[in-house]
Amino acid sequence: MTVAAAPKAGGGLKREMGLMSAINVIISVMIGSGIFVSPTGAFKYAGSIGFCLVVWTVCGVISLLGALCFAELGTVVPRSGAEYAYLIEAFKKSHKFWGPLPSFICAWVYVMVLRPAEIAVIILTFAEYSILPFSKVLGLNELSPQDLHLLIKLIALLGLGIITYINVSSVKLYVTINNVFGFCKVVACLVVIFGGIYQLAKGNTENLSHGWFDGTSFYPGHIALAFYNGLWAYDGWSSVTTITEEIKNPEVNIPRSIIIAVPIITGLYVFMNFAYMIVLSKPDMIHSEAVGLDFGESALGSFAFLIPLGVALATFGCALSIQFGVTRMCYVASKEGQMLEPLSYIHVKRATPAPAVVMQGLLALLFIMAGDIEMLIEMASFLIWFFYGSAVIALLALRKTQPNVHRPYKVPLIVPYLTLAVSIFLSVVPIVSDPSPKYFFAVGFILSGVAVYIPFVYYRIRPKWMDKVTYLIQVLFEVVPTSEKSE
Repeated sequence: MTVAAAPKAGGGLKREMGLMSAINVIISVMIGSGIFVSPTGAFKYAGSIGFCLVVWTVCGVISLLGALCFAELGTVVPRSGAEYAYLIEAFKKSHKFWGPLPSFICAWVYVMVLRPAEIAVIILTFAEYSILPFSKVLGLNELSPQDLHLLIKLIALLGLGIITYINVSSVKLYVTINNVFGFCKVVACLVVIFGGIYQLAKGNTENLSHGWFDGTSFYPGHIALAFYNGLWAYDGWSSVTTITEEIKNPEVNIPRSIIIAVPIITGLYVFMNFAYMIVLSKPDMIHSEAVGLDFGESALGSFAFLIPLGVALATFGCALSIQFGVTRMCYVASKEGQMLEPLSYIHVKRATPAPAVVMQGLLALLFIMAGDIEMLIEMASFLIWFFYGSAVIALLALRKTQPNVHRPYKVPLIVPYLTLAVSIFLSVVPIVSDPSPKYFFAVGFILSGVAVYIPFVYYRIRPKWMDKVTYLIQVLFEVVPTSEKSE
């Protein structure tokens, strides 16, 4: 059976997101639970208040430099998919076998494991913090650990269902909800900052009375880990380039959104850490499991509930935007013939890649049900900066192979070289600092991607029963192929 009788091809994704929406996408992905829950690593390894603030500031600058590299790539390769799109454009034609392989491995890691596992962890955090403000009122403290764990999982599944429904339903609905959550996240950050300012105005300066740089660690390994922890909190600055095909006037709005959003988040992060250090002592900061909660209890009094509320808002919005972005990578990879064809199909009325969204929802569901997946995240997450570095190499390659292509935005050459150095550093530091067997599992997963690539992508083996599956997906989800196919 073929799909010859299916509806005609549609026009693909629509450009429905302006500058403010693009800014909010970056804010939504960058501000998750990390800045509220565990900003202890950078302070622990920095050793002092002053050097810790320097680390957070420099990390913001480095993130901006990396984001500007992606801004250039987003204007030269005006396609969704971020790293995947840049790798396929730069290397696809270089070698019949090896050329498309880096882009496939990128999509394989992001789409099949890393992003759905991240969504699962983030939505579980959302579930945990969404019930904290009501735990005493509803008597949740009296539940057994098993019952509480089950309740958190049920709320997480509900949250996953909601974000999947939003991303299937409408890009406009996603934009509206994401804009609201982005605003709420910034407000939650400002609550922490002004809470610290209020404590400072009251004369609470005991934790700042010592020398700001007393205790600074000059051990190279500790400095490296301080920057590693800081830069990890800033991750997400490339998120707007995963949805390039839905940004209005991307040549202008992608660079502008990055130049506006990343400095805003840098300011928020630096001042939030300063607020934490005003209220909490150094031992409290280092040993805290949730700095934001400890800060709220010490500084906000009866308004302490705003912190878990802020974490819940931040995590929900973050999961929503990560799923939105990774489905666009599915879409582009499918159009390139590197993933199942139906993942590039678009809903006839809603203009959303419904099959890709549902697949990501199901993968995240499996990870939620699997239980403890933090090790899986640690196993694969160091690859994020590996792919960032690969994208920078793609930028340098495109400058050589396509020197005459119109570049409405171009970064100075020193910027991609600095970003590449940082990406190599962040790819190597976790392995050197903790030479765990889990990194061999990451290599094993990459090799499994090669095993899939050879028969199904390189030799294009396609079982006949896939025609029936494709037809069923078209009928079930009311989706059609896009009118434009990549060559």
